[in-house]
Amino acid sequence: MSGAHDHAGGGPAGDLSSRVHRLDPRAKIVGLVAVTLVGVSTPIAAWEVWLACGLVLAAVAAAGRVPARVIWVRARVVLPLVILVAAFIPFFRGGEVVASLGPLDVSREGLEVLGSVAAKATIGTVSAVLLGAITSVPAIIRGLETMRVPRLLTLIAAFMYRYLFVIAEELRRMRSALASRAYRPRTALQAAALGRMASALFLRTFSRGERIYLAMLARGYSGRMPRLDPLRLARADAVFVGLILLTLLPLRVIS
Repeated sequence: MSGAHDHAGGGPAGDLSSRVHRLDPRAKIVGLVAVTLVGVSTPIAAWEVWLACGLVLAAVAAAGRVPARVIWVRARVVLPLVILVAAFIPFFRGGEVVASLGPLDVSREGLEVLGSVAAKATIGTVSAVLLGAITSVPAIIRGLETMRVPRLLTLIAAFMYRYLFVIAEELRRMRSALASRAYRPRTALQAAALGRMASALFLRTFSRGERIYLAMLARGYSGRMPRLDPLRLARADAVFVGLILLTLLPLRVIS
């Protein structure tokens, strides 16, 4: 079953039956985190390593048939903001002046910092987007658990992911209730209802979370979710990680 599953809003995308999607989540976490670490640790003088990171990410996206449009839609939430902030660096960082825009001077060192930030932010963001596109959030959390990430962090992430949709639905109902009562704020004083709605949402969320936790304790919850099918690393997982490391680490070492 191919390509019809490009959930631009989140979740796995591309060909969900591809070999990349079927890899052990730990292999995908290690492989894509390795791409990110190599990318962010590379100086601008070794820009060829950035190019290699980009080619590796493109190969992963192609193997999973993740459309470029999906990657862009998800990456644009963070990436443009980071680059926009970095775009001011050439005007305020001292060094050799290469151009002038009115009263502002553009320095060579500032342009190098801008290029470095843009490249590293792009590699890191696309790596995270691809991980989310070829692995479901529950699978990522489960992989982190087996990699001995602190349990508190994985529990917070798991419950946040599970109940974020519940809170969003509660917020939608509250907004619909305001709209049905012709709530159209035109002044700051009329916006006070939004503060009361936020307070009510917090209280409802806290109360719901407490009831859910008590219900879990009543069902024998002891801090770890039961797993019926343990994760197993296969040869394909080792090949995936090995290809990424053998492609990038030698370039990073000699750069």
